[in-house]
Amino acid sequence: MDIIVLLKQVPATESLVAIADDGLSIKTEDLNWVINPYEEFAVEEALRIREARGGTVTIVTLGPDKAIEAIRTALAMGADKGVLINDPVALAADGLGTARILAAAVGQRHFDLIIAGQRAVDDENFQVGPAVAEFLDIPSITLVIKEEISDGTICCHRTVEGGTVVLEAPLPMLFTTQRGLNEPRYASLPGVMKAKKKPLETKTLADLGLDADQFSQPLVSIKAMHLPAERSGGRIIEGDDAAAKAAELVRLLHEEAKVI
Repeated sequence: MDIIVLLKQVPATESLVAIADDGLSIKTEDLNWVINPYEEFAVEEALRIREARGGTVTIVTLGPDKAIEAIRTALAMGADKGVLINDPVALAADGLGTARILAAAVGQRHFDLIIAGQRAVDDENFQVGPAVAEFLDIPSITLVIKEEISDGTICCHRTVEGGTVVLEAPLPMLFTTQRGLNEPRYASLPGVMKAKKKPLETKTLADLGLDADQFSQPLVSIKAMHLPAERSGGRIIEGDDAAAKAAELVRLLHEEAKVI
């Protein structure tokens, strides 16, 4: 079974994020960059499927030169090969443009299954995975916590509000990951050494047969970035009894906070 994992490199969640001087991006110099946590689940699940059924696991990433580090980490975990799409125009694409580019890269190779994170923890748009499936005209199931493959179909347990729904789809298809799907493995030292020798391709938009002009004006663009306003400290309401405190709270919400 040939599996493709869509992966993104993101700042580690414990990083201190600061706005760059242009007011449109974040400062990247001192950030620690890692595999998007939801893609770690994707890599692990792909490896488990390959171990059970044979085949290959290919990592596909859109990003700058630095994103090679994330691909190498996935290769050290056990993936077989990687593809980096590195193009100045592609790096400025919005979520829909990113999905179109990834779909073009995936469409150039054989695959039985695509696994992606449900979202990237930096932009949180939940869009790329399902949009890739749409561009490839294959089914997709999101927020998967369990999967079972048999006879050319996949049965996925998907989280919904208050429960779980079980869905089935024919292969090839795409699903996105949710916490609880698995526990990602660590890259071993032998795995790190082997990763250095595994194939890694770099492609541009031209290599994918895409016209850069169609990505020059993304549908979504960042106009400004601002840090949240600092919140004032809490306030303790004094009073002789609960009724008096409630009355004072209502007065403050009405006259000072002006929310009621």
